[in-house]
Amino acid sequence: MPVRPRSTLAAAGLVLALGFALAAHAELPSADGTLTLDGLPRPAAPPREVGPVVPAQVVGWRTEAKAYEYGDGVPADPVHAAELYCRAARYGDAESQYSLAWMMTNSRGIERNEAAAAHLFAAAAEQGMPQAQNILRHMGAPVGPPPACLRQPDEDRVTAAAPAPAVQARTHLTAAQQPAWPTVVPANAPPTIVRFVNLYAPEYKLDPQLVLTFMQVESNFNAWAVSPKNAQGLMQVLPETAARFGVRDVKDPVQNIRAGMAYLRWLMAYFQGDIALVAAAYNAGERAVEKYLGVPPYAETRLYVLRIRAGIGGRREAPYDASVTPPSQMLALIRPLKLSQR
Repeated sequence: MPVRPRSTLAAAGLVLALGFALAAHAELPSADGTLTLDGLPRPAAPPREVGPVVPAQVVGWRTEAKAYEYGDGVPADPVHAAELYCRAARYGDAESQYSLAWMMTNSRGIERNEAAAAHLFAAAAEQGMPQAQNILRHMGAPVGPPPACLRQPDEDRVTAAAPAPAVQARTHLTAAQQPAWPTVVPANAPPTIVRFVNLYAPEYKLDPQLVLTFMQVESNFNAWAVSPKNAQGLMQVLPETAARFGVRDVKDPVQNIRAGMAYLRWLMAYFQGDIALVAAAYNAGERAVEKYLGVPPYAETRLYVLRIRAGIGGRREAPYDASVTPPSQMLALIRPLKLSQR
């Protein structure tokens, strides 16, 4: 989806080059208070959201931001536009990420910030936006932690249908020690698959409902499903992931489920039972979770995490087998951010 005129995009490299050159010679605010290139206002951080945010809200923020950026039907207000773009960017809206990065790079009424812009361009590029990919080639890879506009928003809360029993998280549990979660079987789950998962999930120290939820969200129980990225089968396992866990035939339903459960067991240990991080990693990869210090700012991944958590009654944590792998070293940075958002 184009977000800027073609002529503007064609000049993107020149604009960026001029921006970097001006950065070295920009003046501070003058004595009479006149705003100069480096004296433009800085937008405020996005507010905490109340309740789950649906895609229509995100599109609404982006639409409103465009109106304020260009003065379309409302007085032009670039600061408010940037704040709305930021709000939508946190929820993975690639167009908002791109538009905000453009404003930051070109000082369109807000303070220039190439470092944050590079992260925003990268997030949009990782979601497949060609314009962002082209600009990022000129800017280079972003450095430092992601800006607030890309950090995981206040946890997308899902109200559990019923209170869940207390979970003993961050421990090494045997199959016999697994808490007896009430299993809610998806209506369209084939009985044969349900029986298999109920039988073998405890072998992987996993709650059967968690496995069935991943299976439903991944393939809707279609054993022959193949994604554009070549993820295959009931658990949508990539061939390289199957090989990583010693599974030879990812197309075989039994081996496919075992590969998916092996990967889930590993992710549960790596992210110490944090279901949102595990779901995000299963969808986008563990490196993306570590890069963005939480759920990556991809629209698909944000929605994926919501669907997984809804399928397990809104639970945040689950038991895991700590002997499988050492935890991610990035958890020391991720946890303080998550706690500050609650």
